[in-house]
Amino acid sequence: MPSSWTTNIVVIIALRLVFGTVPWTTPELSWTLTNLSYCLFQYIMFHGIIGTPFEVNQGAYDNLTLWEQMDNGEQYTPTKKFLTVVPIIVFLISTHYSNYDVATFIINFTAVLIVLIAKLPAFHRVRFFGINMGQNEFN
Repeated sequence: MPSSWTTNIVVIIALRLVFGTVPWTTPELSWTLTNLSYCLFQYIMFHGIIGTPFEVNQGAYDNLTLWEQMDNGEQYTPTKKFLTVVPIIVFLISTHYSNYDVATFIINFTAVLIVLIAKLPAFHRVRFFGINMGQNEFN
């Protein structure tokens, strides 16, 4: 198991422990907050930031998100499958612990849906409303 997979699991467990220790939170709320936080974290890290932190690639990845850079843009690699399945599992757990409450379900489902839509192959290199457009793409 790659270390990034382990890191994702540890992040989820840490989020759940942090939200579970807040005095006023119920298990339902702590799992919902875990799901929302993890989905937000995944969206920002994999789909919200473009480029690379270091100038070692001579600008080849300047206009790509981390998701588009991973595995040289191949779609169905084990890492991408794992990073697609994990939000679904966290969603299912949070839905179960919220006792299938409709309002909580809608909140959790919306969060996971946004993350999953961004991962679809049809949205590879697609930018909405000018968000995440690199400098070269404006011309």
